[in-house]
Amino acid sequence: MGTKRAFAAANAFHAAPAAEAGTVRIGPTLAIPDVLASLGAGPARVLAEAGVDPAVFGNPDNRITFAARGRLMACCAAVTRCPHFGLLVGERSGLQGLGLVGLLARYSRDVGSALRGIERWFHIHVQGATTKLEVYGERALLSYSIYEPGVEGGDQLGDGAVAMMNNILRELCGPGWKPAGFMFARQRPQALAPYRKLLPAPLIFNAEQYGVVFPAAWLERAMRHDDPELRSLLQAQIDALEAQHGDDLVGRLRSLLRTALLTDHAGEEDIARLISIHPRTLSRRLAAEGTTFQHLVDECSFEIARQMLEYTRHDVAQIAASLDYADPSAFTRAFRRWSGTTPARWRAAQAGGHLPSPSHVS
Repeated sequence: MGTKRAFAAANAFHAAPAAEAGTVRIGPTLAIPDVLASLGAGPARVLAEAGVDPAVFGNPDNRITFAARGRLMACCAAVTRCPHFGLLVGERSGLQGLGLVGLLARYSRDVGSALRGIERWFHIHVQGATTKLEVYGERALLSYSIYEPGVEGGDQLGDGAVAMMNNILRELCGPGWKPAGFMFARQRPQALAPYRKLLPAPLIFNAEQYGVVFPAAWLERAMRHDDPELRSLLQAQIDALEAQHGDDLVGRLRSLLRTALLTDHAGEEDIARLISIHPRTLSRRLAAEGTTFQHLVDECSFEIARQMLEYTRHDVAQIAASLDYADPSAFTRAFRRWSGTTPARWRAAQAGGHLPSPSHVS
């Protein structure tokens, strides 16, 4: 795949139409006003500064754009001078923050079924990020990744997701829950005490994604509230909600590619198989949407690269290897074609507080 990617980077990267803004339920972040108040900041003033209507917090099923939530979290962290603001918000949420998807998980047969249900139906709760359950021998990983391009506050959103996932796993597994580690796709913060206080396991920074690592044996644990009848009713409601969302093929592909690119399973045939579509049919449907599979791969690769450059200490060679480029120079050429600048200049500009605008990606 690396050779093919390097070859593709030598060709022009044509921009597709701008993506429709993803939305997210406000449920997991209902605690924002309370956390602001606890840190001595006036919630009304901060929400106004971030351009968010306070009324949205009146109902956990209210939705805002994913980008707006990221801006809000970044604004809250800046105003309160609390770099772990997202962690505090996530620590106050759990299964209830996922609405119907969380309820379905609560009444599943076992922990594995609950987590796979969250993975399968996460898009009903949010468009702009994805979660994935993976098993590696005796260890399992529940991860969270942002795939919507150019979202602010990615570190705050990621920190909050890790704290929330830990709460979800504790709710599902019971009082004996003991994680093996927590992963953060960001640099190590100066103050670790807040993280160590809330997350009782080794902390791994500069990772490729946010996530919770735990013994895979937990997946077999039977749920205390297994209720097939209620589960069937909840599933019917979720099916109805999915029908309302329509067939967002491009959104589904972005979600799949966000994690597939980091595991070298992002070939067109691989992805088409995951969504049960013939590759030729997939190409035709994407053409009707005004884009191509290669464009989506490049778009997602660009977004992963930007996140790594902005939030981690990975050098260009490490990022190139993560994205399966043949060598760092091939990645640099691709990044320049996508953004109009080099990875090093992009990182330096961000550190200076002014990112260049992408010239080829909407």
